[in-house]
Amino acid sequence: MNHKLIINKRAPISVIIPCYRASKTIQRALESISSQTVLPEETILVDDFSEDGTYEFLRELAEHFAHLNVRVFRLLKNQGPGIARNMAWEHATQPWIAFLDADDTWHQKKIEIQYSWISNRKDVLLCAHKTRFFDEALVDTFSDLHEPRLVSLREMLISNRIPTRSVMVRRDISNRFLGKNFTEDYQLWIELIFFRGHVYLLDEYLAYSHEPEFSTGGYSGQIWVHEKRELATLKSLYRQGIINCLTWLLASAWSFIKYIRRRIIRLRTQKYAL
Repeated sequence: MNHKLIINKRAPISVIIPCYRASKTIQRALESISSQTVLPEETILVDDFSEDGTYEFLRELAEHFAHLNVRVFRLLKNQGPGIARNMAWEHATQPWIAFLDADDTWHQKKIEIQYSWISNRKDVLLCAHKTRFFDEALVDTFSDLHEPRLVSLREMLISNRIPTRSVMVRRDISNRFLGKNFTEDYQLWIELIFFRGHVYLLDEYLAYSHEPEFSTGGYSGQIWVHEKRELATLKSLYRQGIINCLTWLLASAWSFIKYIRRRIIRLRTQKYAL
């Protein structure tokens, strides 16, 4: 590990967490940051106009987690997680940004492992890693660490390989998330791969979701809304010249096939839950 990192036990990272009606889960997310073997320099929370007391609760948590240098902001109207992340991004002070959602958590060595690799590679623009559904029995397990690999545009069009909860990205890039009419994180990652390159994926599970895939709750559970946003994103990529017309049509068809699969999984899950 980088020698300076060992001495300071902090990494030059701003953690960004968008929050919408997150009072039931945000403390768990902050605890996963607090338990890191290497802490970030600051943590930025943005309430996406929740109107349910979330903002006030975030301010209380900022005092409780003072060692995380928590700062709290609030959007004046609900605009979605992408715009909330953009607001925090503009207030971030560190050279690296890490993203976490209010209902997700990190492995306690996430920052230590991920940043120690980034700090020794000057070409890295973005580094992500694998994530999975939380299972306490698997939290401390690691496979042999392999050198992170470059992520290609082709594989991203097949499936998004970059979960937002896994991302560390340079603060000084000019690209930002679009609004909630798009799959804003997916679009940003593809733009970076196409225009800038040097986007890497670490073959290790260092973050966790706490809701089953395609569950009915939460932002990601709105699968038809998500599908419309993904189709809008693919159209935007075509208009930017990132993909050609044939690729746009094929990717859109593949996206719809994946949507049908999600619907089937959702229906089966609901059936077995009865």
